[in-house]
Amino acid sequence: MPRRNLYILLLTILFSLLCAFRSSPYGRALMYALEQIHRRALESRSQKELAEAALRGMAEELDPYSAYISADELAQFDEEIDRQFGGVGIEIHVNPQTRGVIVTAALPGTPAQRAGIRPGDRLLAVDGQDIASANLDEVSRLVRGLPGSQVVLTVQSPEEPESRRVTLTREIIQGETVMGDTRNADGTWNYTLRERLEIGFVRIDTFADETDDRLREVLRQLMEKGVRGIILDLRSDPGGRLDVAVEVCDAFIRSGVIVTTQTRSGVVKERFTASGKAICPDTPLAVLINRFSASASEIVAACLQDHGRAVIVGERSFGKGTVQELLDMEPGLGRLKLTTASYRRPSGKDIHRSVNARKEDDWGVRPNPGYEVALDEKEVELQILARALRGMYRGPDSPKPVGFENVPEDFRDRHVEKALEFFDRRERGTPAS
Repeated sequence: MPRRNLYILLLTILFSLLCAFRSSPYGRALMYALEQIHRRALESRSQKELAEAALRGMAEELDPYSAYISADELAQFDEEIDRQFGGVGIEIHVNPQTRGVIVTAALPGTPAQRAGIRPGDRLLAVDGQDIASANLDEVSRLVRGLPGSQVVLTVQSPEEPESRRVTLTREIIQGETVMGDTRNADGTWNYTLRERLEIGFVRIDTFADETDDRLREVLRQLMEKGVRGIILDLRSDPGGRLDVAVEVCDAFIRSGVIVTTQTRSGVVKERFTASGKAICPDTPLAVLINRFSASASEIVAACLQDHGRAVIVGERSFGKGTVQELLDMEPGLGRLKLTTASYRRPSGKDIHRSVNARKEDDWGVRPNPGYEVALDEKEVELQILARALRGMYRGPDSPKPVGFENVPEDFRDRHVEKALEFFDRRERGTPAS
């Protein structure tokens, strides 16, 4: 069919649907309400504001993951998806007790690192604005900005009695998504455990644009070192891009189904299979998950578990197994993030936890038998702080940064210990579970 005729057909269908909606009682009620609110409400609102509110309300009524993203929110939304933004290259942490903002890392080759900002430095102000009462998101928004613009940070190092002002020029920052166990002095990662150099340790905190390529680079390095096992840490990973999750699975398995997506009517929308180009299809693998591991991280864990490629260690995952499509609206009217399908693991089971799901129902990803390690809230908080502390570069005699004084240097990460138990059992020829 000629392209012009196809456009005419699509426009005809769209016009028919619009007319059908307007002719229904609900459609007429919606149009009437919008018109009356715009014309007569005491608190005046523009048609744009009312339309955005209606779109937001309709999307939020569907499920927790559908959403309307306004035109003003698009830039920040795209930044979070691709982890690329205008900034200075610092990672920060807010001490829950003191509310102080602590630099946990200055990424290699970024304006912050070049200016001498180091892990443990305290961030006091941004462009002269005191941030003592700000939360993490508010501080991040202040630090980020257009590439090429300047920002003034007021920082104080633990060994210095006075604070200093540092003027930095923002650059495009590609945020780290593939991290290791500890950092070197130059900010690069060590991808083997500090206590067990024969075991690789790779942590993915979101599935963004460059995650799969970076992971393959790291896996090649580990294969060259001849590690006898790899820990893939997906704890508290909220997910990200489906195609990147598929590529991550593809690095570990030789063949077979990775994941399928199904519509509400049960129709298979997409089926993803391995390409046969795995980097390390045989190296023993343990995957760490917890109650906050969701979406793309659940796809990876479920795939590797169903193929018998990895042992799953930790806690049952969150159960967020739905597909959101991004639908661009008219120019200036933003984007609709709409849930259109659910994920099915290679076994065919649904990952998603429905609204009425019970604890005993089969959703999410469960650890392998014998590898469940449940943590209480206090231990979860301590584990997060210990991981952040471990990811900071500190010299041999460096004191702990402010806010980390109560984290023991020999903190026992019970999830990691259970994974090491799996590797040791394999070495002895003992059944894994």
